[in-house]
Amino acid sequence: MSKPDILIVDELGYFSFDELTANKFSDVSKRYERDAMILTSNKSYVEWGKVFGDDVLATAILYRLLHHSVTFNIKGEAFRMKEKKQAGIVPVQL
Repeated sequence: MSKPDILIVDELGYFSFDELTANKFSDVSKRYERDAMILTSNKSYVEWGKVFGDDVLATAILYRLLHHSVTFNIKGEAFRMKEKKQAGIVPVQL
């Protein structure tokens, strides 16, 4: 398999990583300082220890990812609910 020019990981943290998957993330860390990556997540950095099941692993990954990164923190109302809100439909709070 050829190596992509840009690796895109969408919704990091949507599912928790098990130990095997978290260790496979070392493949991503090999891209550190060599290749481009785009990551999206609804989890804050302080929650990544839970996502990876290991605070030390999450810290090591964050150090590599944030070293040469540009971070966008987008806050606001959920875009998908905009039309519902305009129609007067209020989502149920769980």
